[in-house]
Amino acid sequence: MKIKLLFLFAAVLLTTSCKQEHSTTKIEGKRLDINDSLETNPDIEAYIKPYRERVNRDLDSTLAYAAETYTKNDGEYNTAIGNFMADAVLELSNPIFNSRTGNNINIVLLNHGGIRSIISKGNITSRTAYEVMPFDNVVVVTPLKGQQTKDLLSFLASRRRAHPISGLKLSLNPDFSINEALINNTEIDYDKTYYVATSDYLYNGGDSMSFLRSEDGTHYDLEYKIRNLLIDYFKKIDTLQPTIDDRFIQLKDN
Repeated sequence: MKIKLLFLFAAVLLTTSCKQEHSTTKIEGKRLDINDSLETNPDIEAYIKPYRERVNRDLDSTLAYAAETYTKNDGEYNTAIGNFMADAVLELSNPIFNSRTGNNINIVLLNHGGIRSIISKGNITSRTAYEVMPFDNVVVVTPLKGQQTKDLLSFLASRRRAHPISGLKLSLNPDFSINEALINNTEIDYDKTYYVATSDYLYNGGDSMSFLRSEDGTHYDLEYKIRNLLIDYFKKIDTLQPTIDDRFIQLKDN
């Protein structure tokens, strides 16, 4: 009888406790630093060693040669490294876009902040591309209509920064108003739709470039990572020697 009462009491207690509300009042944790003091597991190290060596061998194989050291700070409104990246996107993306749509890319617009490393003078490897573009951003092409084209030009003029462009030529007056804007060396027709290649990050509004997204959301994902595109471009060339040019400049007072 006592055993039955004991089980009955336990059941009532369990039922009552299940109905009680609980809330977390404090969470404690401990920081574990990951550094060289952590001991490695020899078995794991031995297992991954051949894979690590193969990856490093692939990353460090020479693809091309850089004639100089190029940085994103070597020009005021356009830079050699930015020009190379935008031109490479245009050259390698346009055949893909044209084969799918029958249209051509008119402009390439990337962002200055997306260039994450210099390209040092000397051998260029796949690792170089990973350092310059460590993100998995892909090339997206979006149609740009009249007002969007105006917004793009206003954005570049107001930001006064060397965002990489290709296919577009823009000159600013000393007061930063637009002096001239050409697409494919032709006066812009604001009744025409232009196709802009950019990254999915920028298409989705990154770096305040919300003007790139069309009202109906029309865009073309080329499924081509910009990093992979750079690697393919390096494989095509022997020597990288881009220059600063007049694609985006500011006129000076006489």
